Amino acid sequence: MKIVSTVVFGLVAWVSRKGLAPEAASAAPGDRAVRRRTGVRGETFAYWYLRRHGYIVVGRNFMVPGIKGEIDLIAYDGPVLAFVEVKTRTGEPGEFGLPEDAVTPNKRRLLSRMARQFLADRRIREAQCRFDVVAIESQSGRPPAVRLHKGAFAG
Repeated sequence: MKIVSTVVFGLVAWVSRKGLAPEAASAAPGDRAVRRRTGVRGETFAYWYLRRHGYIVVGRNFMVPGIKGEIDLIAYDGPVLAFVEVKTRTGEPGEFGLPEDAVTPNKRRLLSRMARQFLADRRIREAQCRFDVVAIESQSGRPPAVRLHKGAFAG
């Protein structure tokens, strides 16, 4: 399966070679739909990036009623269950800070609560878990730059 993941990631990387943001002519900056589309593209890019690196994805966009937000990806990295937050930034580097800086203490707390609920829902009592962050910076006309932070924070 790693061959398939490598090939598909190669295709995804080729398609995104000029950036992940929608074309400027069709969208106004700050438009909620544009941000959502960029986020979905970033999550898809991250999904195949992680698959290429041997992760086995078992969940996407996990939501808990009553808690705002979602866990973008849930995957096994060997024996470790990783709860992955994907942050995508477009535009000039540093214009809005680093993508990983957007994982604030409040966001970490919410992710931890949702992860505990995921484990409880699936009756997983004994599992080695960690929280990873995939940071993607995508400038117009350039391929995305990806940073994977394994064990980015403690839950």
